Amino acid sequence: MAGVVIVGAGQAGFQVADSLRQSGYDGPITLVGEEPHPPYQRPPLSKAYLLGDSEAERLKFRADDFYEKHAIDLRLSTRVTAIDPAEKTVTLSDSEILTYDFLVLATGARVRKIPVPGADLDGIFYLKTLDDVDRIETALASAEKVAVVGAGFIGLEFAAVASKLGKSVTVFEAMDRVLARVSPPVISDYYTRVHEAHGVRILTGAGVSAFTGSEGKVAAITLADGEEVACDLVVVGIGVIPNVELAADAGIGCDNGIIVDGNGRTSDPAIFAAGDCAAYEHPFAGARIRLESVQNACDQGRSVAAAIAGKDETYDVVPWFWSDQYDLKLQMAGLSTNCDQAIVRGDMDSNRFSVFHYRDGVFRALDAVNKGADYLMARKLLAAGKGPTPEQAADESFPLKSLL
Repeated sequence: MAGVVIVGAGQAGFQVADSLRQSGYDGPITLVGEEPHPPYQRPPLSKAYLLGDSEAERLKFRADDFYEKHAIDLRLSTRVTAIDPAEKTVTLSDSEILTYDFLVLATGARVRKIPVPGADLDGIFYLKTLDDVDRIETALASAEKVAVVGAGFIGLEFAAVASKLGKSVTVFEAMDRVLARVSPPVISDYYTRVHEAHGVRILTGAGVSAFTGSEGKVAAITLADGEEVACDLVVVGIGVIPNVELAADAGIGCDNGIIVDGNGRTSDPAIFAAGDCAAYEHPFAGARIRLESVQNACDQGRSVAAAIAGKDETYDVVPWFWSDQYDLKLQMAGLSTNCDQAIVRGDMDSNRFSVFHYRDGVFRALDAVNKGADYLMARKLLAAGKGPTPEQAADESFPLKSLL
């Protein structure tokens, strides 16, 4: 029995391996990861870990002996260089060839590099892996003027950490507002005020045209309008690119991700994909999308494991996300993309409120800041296909649980 080979030892890859064993699958499992570290959590990297509130050991999904105890062959510092679907084999970076009954592509996504002059200067970093954060942490200790390029979650979370550490921080965002790709304007405006209240300078509509340096190290950012801003450390967070090359080279269908069905199965019935690299028709989006989140990686990984174990469980879970910045916990349920109405419940100035999002009068998503009860209720309501009317959402005295 050739068993299951899993390419990628991040959240999705680990989840598939763990769920296979939990489901009673007793065949061989090989988990191949490029990094030298056993599978670990990524979300704390830009938050608690960078702040020094968490140690590397606590990031691990399981103790080191977990893999041997569960007969999972963990191959670290190893890449898969080719897939042969006809022979059902993969070739590793050390030229070893593995045979599979089922192959799972959990290849994730890589950071998008900024294509401007000076981008290779020392002092310019990307935040994705444990090693990335260790390098940033070392450089941050002596930095004074910190620049953040990109005002998505990673960029703003890092800006919050750098601000807490007493650095002078400027955020540069090419779009007209922060969090523009993931949140509506009411949330963007709120987080702009929050960061500015903590002394962070936010520049929107600010495209970066170059980095300039001194003795090989970054010293300033040049904007598209010619303005120069001094800095001695830069973190770039301008999105990610799904790692689809292995799949595409093997003739597997791809379109902004590896195309999968509701069970994570690709165009080859023996090959599955899960996590940031997988694109599928999401029931809550009504379109083919990729979701870059821990929840998606975990739930899709479970669905893939179930399918391999012969217990098909179609993935149709309500998507959810979160972000920690300063003393604020933003929790999101559903997908607010293309919503046309936003209703605030609570007092935004108190830093404890929720925003209910509607499309054509139908409740589609919620953003909650320090309001976990609303968030949990929204997940239940969305899963049940229910929700408050805009008038009910605006009325804090209306009991949301009465709708269940």
